Amino acid sequence: MLKIRVMRLSLPIFTSYRLLLPSLGLGLLLGGCGTSSENDSDDLVESQDTVKASVLNVAGELFSVPSPIQTALLIQKSGLAYNKNMLNASNKVNTYTTEFQRTLNLGVYGADLAYVSLYSQTQDALGYLAAVKQLTDKLGISNAFDEGTMNRFKNNITNKDSMMVLVGIAYRGSDAYLKNNQRSDVSSLILAGGWIESMYFSTNSYKTKASKELKYRIAEQKQALSSLVRILSMNANEEVKKLTESLKTLQTVFDGIEFKYTFVEPEHDTIKKVTYINSSTEVIVNEDQMNQIVTQVEQIRSSVTSNSKS
Repeated sequence: MLKIRVMRLSLPIFTSYRLLLPSLGLGLLLGGCGTSSENDSDDLVESQDTVKASVLNVAGELFSVPSPIQTALLIQKSGLAYNKNMLNASNKVNTYTTEFQRTLNLGVYGADLAYVSLYSQTQDALGYLAAVKQLTDKLGISNAFDEGTMNRFKNNITNKDSMMVLVGIAYRGSDAYLKNNQRSDVSSLILAGGWIESMYFSTNSYKTKASKELKYRIAEQKQALSSLVRILSMNANEEVKKLTESLKTLQTVFDGIEFKYTFVEPEHDTIKKVTYINSSTEVIVNEDQMNQIVTQVEQIRSSVTSNSKS
């Protein structure tokens, strides 16, 4: 039985007094809805907004998960080298022939693009950009990833920091576009694909090089998975129902993970306008639970990225 104690010791909240929570975001890689021109791509500046903390409303459900960017950052921080074999090959894009497959794998490829961009894999990034564009065209949502957005990516393809900023911008713009066009069914499936791929990154990396940080990142997905199941349960499509059932099976493993939160009074520095959070969260997860999660995530991801219609 492993107990992971995560301290929030002396975590500052700056002038706006907003807590700098672990970066959260929607796992969608679509685009900025045509709001930016290709000419401003050189003015991009890396900022916290790249993986900005956010809570999104999908079909009336408040939902937050670590963005693929945040997951990739943690994997890189763990000292793991770039692993192309972990990705869903971009040249498989033409094998996805149903709307269900295309929508899920749009989320998968968005997560893959974030990963290859972080590791500065220019050639691979171009392949995933093309795959994303092809899927959005076939799904009839190409307005969410227009020519101007594509050009911004291409113009900054060799600049890792700018690519991270662009991916972050794309996350925030895509959710608004899909909501405004009443495509919450598409939004939830892309979200599912991005979450599954990011979880696969985490579990695969944990198998390669186990660490407390990765174990905590995996364990903390308990609430995100619960929300994802609720969102997908609103969809009556038979393929979606099958995916939801597999996620429910995974959910039974996560149900055994315990979280114990200990509140400690925050400290306020009125002169500096900084608040320090001193509370902590303890996560209790055993190796059997971790092994089950790793195995089931691998199976779910395999079913999502397979070109089988069954």
